[in-house]
Amino acid sequence: MTKQARAGAAPLGMGAEWVRWHRAGDLGGTELLSARFVRHRFAPHAHDTAVIALIEDGGERFVHRGQEHVATAGSLIVIAAGEVHTGERASAAGWAYRAFYPGAGVLDALLDAPSGVPPAALAFPRPVLRDPPLFSRLRSLHRLLHASSDALHRASAWQQAMGALLLRHAARTLPTVGAEPAAVRRAQELLRNDLAGRCTLHELARAVGLSPWYLNRAFSRAVGMPPHAWRNQWRLAQAKTLLRQGMPPAEVAVQLGFADQSHLHRHFKRAFGVTPGVFAQRKTVQDAAARRG
Repeated sequence: MTKQARAGAAPLGMGAEWVRWHRAGDLGGTELLSARFVRHRFAPHAHDTAVIALIEDGGERFVHRGQEHVATAGSLIVIAAGEVHTGERASAAGWAYRAFYPGAGVLDALLDAPSGVPPAALAFPRPVLRDPPLFSRLRSLHRLLHASSDALHRASAWQQAMGALLLRHAARTLPTVGAEPAAVRRAQELLRNDLAGRCTLHELARAVGLSPWYLNRAFSRAVGMPPHAWRNQWRLAQAKTLLRQGMPPAEVAVQLGFADQSHLHRHFKRAFGVTPGVFAQRKTVQDAAARRG
């Protein structure tokens, strides 16, 4: 076995491309990615967590909130949970990066609101940041989470680095209220229960009290993609959860209404850059570091 394979790398079979996924169980299940892509292109997708990426080499071009951005070496990319974005190389050499996908609630815990204040969503006004001291601190944190099993050290470094990111660059936004957002939320609820994909746009619109044309427009404006694409992204997010729990990819495909395992495989790789099988084999880095020690 090669050193790269022992480290958990997963060659994608496309030139010099590779991916390593790890999980930090002591930080709410935060996932850590290290990767290089050259020809891979990420289809429009969203994550159920925030994305905090550090471009170490080359550059990435992506579309976010309807605008194109380019992040070059030394840049940070920060995208809130649920926000649709793409990803591809900005030059022929591709790009190499590290990324954090924080576990549920671990970023919110750093920004506890005073008692009585309504809950607010975490947002990043600018998706591309040039902040060299913060870049260095986050890269050191990423490396530490791979190398050290010292729980106190890991937690302290996480608090310091992520706290600095949130204090400098994050914002909190109150949820929008009103009839139209309520209809979109109701449509999302119905789509979560339509794993087989039988619900038509007309049926969905009738259930929420809007015309098909208006629902499609309102839904796309609210979440960044039309209903059918959002349902597929929700199924992919659920697939990650089930794979984390140890369910085999073939069973995940059946449970979430994909036509077969190859259907899940194709959509999962387009969205996340790795296959379901590779994602399921990621290592828990605190345990791995403890074994090395």
